[in-house]
Amino acid sequence: MANNPACRSAEHGISRRSLLGGLGAGALGMCGGLAATPALADAVKAGNKRVLVVFLHGGVSQLESWDPKPGTDTGGPFRAIPTTVPGTYISELLPHTAKQMHRLSIIRSLDTKNGDHGRGQREMISGRDQPAPLDYPSLGAVVAKTSTPAGFSLPGHILIRGAGTGPGSAAYLGPQFAGVAMNDGKPPEYTARPDGLTGEADRRRAALRSRFNDRFAGRRRTADTDAYTFSYDQALDLLDRREVFDVAKESARDHDRYGAHEFGQHCLLARRLLERGVPFVQVNHSNYDTHFENFDFHIEQLGEFDRPFATLVNDLTERGLLEDTLVCVMSEFGRTPRINDRYGRDHWGTSWSIVMGGAGVQAGGIIGRTNADGTAVEDRAVDHGHVFHTILQAIGVDSLGEFHVAGRDHPIADPAKGPIDELLA
Repeated sequence: MANNPACRSAEHGISRRSLLGGLGAGALGMCGGLAATPALADAVKAGNKRVLVVFLHGGVSQLESWDPKPGTDTGGPFRAIPTTVPGTYISELLPHTAKQMHRLSIIRSLDTKNGDHGRGQREMISGRDQPAPLDYPSLGAVVAKTSTPAGFSLPGHILIRGAGTGPGSAAYLGPQFAGVAMNDGKPPEYTARPDGLTGEADRRRAALRSRFNDRFAGRRRTADTDAYTFSYDQALDLLDRREVFDVAKESARDHDRYGAHEFGQHCLLARRLLERGVPFVQVNHSNYDTHFENFDFHIEQLGEFDRPFATLVNDLTERGLLEDTLVCVMSEFGRTPRINDRYGRDHWGTSWSIVMGGAGVQAGGIIGRTNADGTAVEDRAVDHGHVFHTILQAIGVDSLGEFHVAGRDHPIADPAKGPIDELLA
């Protein structure tokens, strides 16, 4: 892959403080109903970088997606088709995505040495070896911490969950950067104002609470009271901006283009959130755990994934947002090259693939190579730590730096790893 030299810009640490209820609906409500106009897109583009992760839970097969091996004992029944990048082929199960590959790059040399679902999720989303519960901040938390604009009144870290889930822990960064889950793509729970409570009465109540909190903080302020105040103030913001999460506000044409199924609607919602400047959005798609009938399941699962994902990449491009939005499609691991006696593929962390594109990433490239039957990495082996560094570097965060929390220094990413330099623009 012929690339320009990679560039790394310094991390831009910023504070985030939610607007208090006493400011009233004017400051909060003026953004809540904004349509996705060109002016809004320009305003978002002028801000910080964003990250979109599409997590294919269960372990998508690299051989049925990004690294096909047709005509081999391990390749399965599907053909490899050309893409918009000369010489780059992907599975015929992804015809729409094939038309967007000039905007994306493939990493075909993942070797994470792991075949456990939970551990694989934790490691891919945190960039660290995580045999135990998540002790390091997830990617979403790190992006929210480093890339949320000051005064931004929406959550900086949103997980759009379908059947699958993904860790959203902020660990030592604090609960204000933890993932806010939108189960089944619906607005966050408890953000609807109760019937019978007017907006004016709610604002007066919030202003009173704010004064009590300020008085208490002046005497006995702690990290716990700060976290409580932040969470409460963010909930107030969501009451005023709840329609931001309402995908029904999008046009009938867009609903049709993305598809009526859950994943299509989740991708449309992700576009809506990214247009409004949310720094980190993760869309989960499940279930790729194909120990039996792997080929039938991938026809169904990738058939659901392909068009909405390609539509989202194209829309982000046409709206001028892809240049500031890092897109990554990942799983917790891949599938075994060997096909088992149930026509399935089992867990495989030794030689598999992910896709990345958008902000700060060279487009149309391929990193690494597997051997002829896909059983081993032949060139440029990388793992979850390298991917984590690369995503952060691509959005302008110095992944080799440190967070300073409660008098302690915490490396932002695994200090034993580094970015995939040739992938960075």
